[in-house]
Amino acid sequence: MNFLFLGDIVGRAGRIAVIEKLPKIISDHKIDFVIANGENSAGGYGITPSICDELFKCGVDVITSGNHIWDQKEILNYIINEKRLLRPFNFEDGTPGSGFEIFSKKNAKVGVMNIMGNIHMKKCNNVFEIIEKKISEIKLKTHVDFLLIDFHAELTSEKQAMGHLLDGKATLVVGTHTHTPTLDYRILDKGTAFQTDAGMCGDYNSVIGMKKENAILRFFKKKTDRLAPAMEAPTISGIIVEGNNDTGLAKNIYPILTGGNLKYKS
Repeated sequence: MNFLFLGDIVGRAGRIAVIEKLPKIISDHKIDFVIANGENSAGGYGITPSICDELFKCGVDVITSGNHIWDQKEILNYIINEKRLLRPFNFEDGTPGSGFEIFSKKNAKVGVMNIMGNIHMKKCNNVFEIIEKKISEIKLKTHVDFLLIDFHAELTSEKQAMGHLLDGKATLVVGTHTHTPTLDYRILDKGTAFQTDAGMCGDYNSVIGMKKENAILRFFKKKTDRLAPAMEAPTISGIIVEGNNDTGLAKNIYPILTGGNLKYKS
């Protein structure tokens, strides 16, 4: 089974790029299941019900999120009933929505989990303690056929530690949040596909997706307008994983980077 994970969709430029190009990507790469992090898709701040519906319509199966999930207030009621939109699993008890769901696709049970880091992020439960307890309840080929995890976190070390903790227990562990794709995509020792960060779907002629002029001024501690998404040619950035139908682990992993001004050199 082939999985596509798309990095954070940032603003209108990233959103439109995904909506227009995703169907062809699915066809060209024979993708069976698509996950996209959508927490910056509404002007860089959160996501709306209408954007979720647009992304589902173009081929996204599950939308993950992170610290910006509640920026658009109308999402509070939507997430209660829409199981395809996830918020971090380790949010405080009683938080609306779900951080883990199992989806049926092509006769397979696909588990998707969304978790968030603890360092330089909004307060949430200890992610390592939470995931160590939960992972015993969702074993590959027992409870799910495949398990894909979006780890929304700031620190490279935190993401890499999580990858090794879950090696052999998940199909994919991929980081989000920093909006910059890393070249360390690989299959770990026990068979789990890993990448520190999947990057973003947005305009890379920017500062992590935001217009560079105001972003630069902020480092001079000058008063500026609210940061807004850059709107030039967007790049779609993500990772494709081929899952092993027998074990639920990964057989292959490779990046996808298309459009805009960011390219892998051959």
